[in-house]
Amino acid sequence: MNKSSTPTRIPDRPRSRRRRTAGPAACLATTVVVGVLNAVPSAQAETGGPAPVACPARLADRATCYTGQDTNGASYAIAIPREWNGSLVMHAHGGPDLGEGSDPERSVGDLDRWSVMVDEGYAWAGSSYRRGGYGTRMAAADTENLRRLFVSEFGKPERTFVHGQSWGGNVAAKVVETYAKPHGPYDGALLTSGVLAGGSRGYDYRVDLRVVYQYYCQNLPRPTEPSYPLWQGLRPSSTLTATGLRARLQECTGYASAPQERTAVQQRNLDDILAVTRIPERTLESHLRFSVFTFRDIVHNRLGDRNPFSNRDVRYVGSHDDRALNAGVERFSADPAAVRDLSYDSDLTGKVSIPVLTMHAIDDPTAFVEHEAAYRATVEGAHRDKNLVQTFTRESEHSELSNSEYANSISALDRWVRTGKRPTPRSIAASCPAFDRTYGTGCLYDADFHPSSYASRVSPRPGALNWPAMTAVQEKAWSRIPDVGIAP
Repeated sequence: MNKSSTPTRIPDRPRSRRRRTAGPAACLATTVVVGVLNAVPSAQAETGGPAPVACPARLADRATCYTGQDTNGASYAIAIPREWNGSLVMHAHGGPDLGEGSDPERSVGDLDRWSVMVDEGYAWAGSSYRRGGYGTRMAAADTENLRRLFVSEFGKPERTFVHGQSWGGNVAAKVVETYAKPHGPYDGALLTSGVLAGGSRGYDYRVDLRVVYQYYCQNLPRPTEPSYPLWQGLRPSSTLTATGLRARLQECTGYASAPQERTAVQQRNLDDILAVTRIPERTLESHLRFSVFTFRDIVHNRLGDRNPFSNRDVRYVGSHDDRALNAGVERFSADPAAVRDLSYDSDLTGKVSIPVLTMHAIDDPTAFVEHEAAYRATVEGAHRDKNLVQTFTRESEHSELSNSEYANSISALDRWVRTGKRPTPRSIAASCPAFDRTYGTGCLYDADFHPSSYASRVSPRPGALNWPAMTAVQEKAWSRIPDVGIAP
């Protein structure tokens, strides 16, 4: 338990005087979570506010939990510890998920996953966002909307932190730049495993995967299927599913088979794709899925079929025949207006005015650790690096980092905010063993690690060596353009 604040007993019910039809607010000591929570949107519609529900099993008898739906249709989950330290962690989830509407199970699942924050005495609130699909500013707005809802229902916390994981790191960083001011409403930010290079550059390695894959495999699309430019990800009317995509990847590379069961052609295709793109074999399918389905969402649903991606001048290396690859791979140039809109939505200016702490696994196979180099360059470019501390761990997972490290990180950020004393990677590593005595999941910090530049991992496009990708001046100018960015 975090001991930085005197425990505060939570109110028996929210501050709102609106009538509640649900049962007692106390979390039940049962494993019932999903079945109860699936009914929450209708309860929210009836009560107009957070509805008390059973907490995830690991929080039973230790917290009071609520779910609901905000006025924009975003489902959310809230947990308040029985002994609340008075502070709130706003959580921004990763993804993006591609469903049509807000999925109430997303925020509930994240509460279960990051219940360590509640264990440490913090109230926790997470939005499932108002819709599926890409939209960084939309997700940031929904996170802020939920913070305001929390304040209206439960009162103003002593301190408020925003935590973002994966793409949620991008969302939380956008929350910091859009809503956090020197005197509130956010006091600090924790960005873990973050996709911090932004949208206009942060997906270039998946652009490269999309075209390199098609060069070798020729089955997305097949020669017998309607053709489409690969920057679309997938043609809008395609009925291809994730299962179908995996079957095509297996057909071409045998990725799901043991090496001795692959054909020589499959093995060479797999070797070339991995060598050229530098994507780990174990996450090849998930990266390809993003470059197909999420690209389709970005291009077709969010940018009106305009192309924000380019590989015109990229030279691909590492294959058994680079000359043939570069001569045969599909090439395209981005639509400047599409780049502008994706950049406005998701790129970061580095203009941060509150303490920001990051944590990233050195061998993260999904959001490569070089994203952190891009973020540092972005914050330094805005001359705000005094507000940034980055930590790295000798781990090789994307979203399953040590609970001891998560607890240590939020504590270190809280201490930084309270005392004004900026920590160092070494001091943060030194404070972790105290938390590991509780959680026993390990402290794997490498206080001396510094990631190489983003360009060392991802082939830079012309003009992409300087950071920020979007300056504060550009953001202000673009904000005056009607309908700029991505619509909520």
